[in-house]
Amino acid sequence: MVHKTKGIILRTVKYGDTSIITTVYTELFGVQTYIVKGARQSSKKTQSKASYFQPAAILEMEVYHNELKQMQFIKEYQWSFFYEKIFFDVTRNAVAMYVIELLQHSLKQPEAHPELFYFIENTLQQLDKGDDRLIANLPLHFTLHLGSELGFRILGEYHSDTTVIDLQEGNFVKEVPLHQYYLSNETAQITSQLLSAKNYEAASTILLNRNIRKQLLEAYQTFMQLHITGFGELRSVGVLQEIFA
Repeated sequence: MVHKTKGIILRTVKYGDTSIITTVYTELFGVQTYIVKGARQSSKKTQSKASYFQPAAILEMEVYHNELKQMQFIKEYQWSFFYEKIFFDVTRNAVAMYVIELLQHSLKQPEAHPELFYFIENTLQQLDKGDDRLIANLPLHFTLHLGSELGFRILGEYHSDTTVIDLQEGNFVKEVPLHQYYLSNETAQITSQLLSAKNYEAASTILLNRNIRKQLLEAYQTFMQLHITGFGELRSVGVLQEIFA
């Protein structure tokens, strides 16, 4: 059966001489894998359509979907949102690749979650048009709120009597826990501010230096590792730290 759905490209590999296999986070079906026949084929009159399937691309698609099959087919596709900067700006592209790698490590089940799809879609659109401060704070805000969407939000908020975040338990506490997975004082306070920021515009008003941003990015990766089985390491974290240094 053919369905219309939006999709965000997560990963693409070559298949045969002219085709590709692409992993897509879809609005209707969650994570799905598709064969796109002839996407890499070009001629004097037509260009290759492989550019549609770059990681982070947002597409409108018509897809064949059979729940009994692990691999589906895309019938038609076109841009849903055409980026002006992400594919051409080094900093924005690095942040986009962080977002995509984080999703690759976090999204395990092929289940529909429209609210999460719209959150990711909005994140990438804001990244394309936002200012420098928004771009710098976006990875932190996105990581925390992705955790919330996946069901392990950090509970509570920063107060004079709750100055520590227990990353393992996922809440603000009074005292430093017996294990090493925690944030305290300034980093806990900033995390509280990021959690309470309703959108990227609000998150962009939080002033951070590069050392704090580095500490938080590493801590949030640990937070995801603690709550998602088999999460692993994110290669893009090091790239972001270099770019924002």
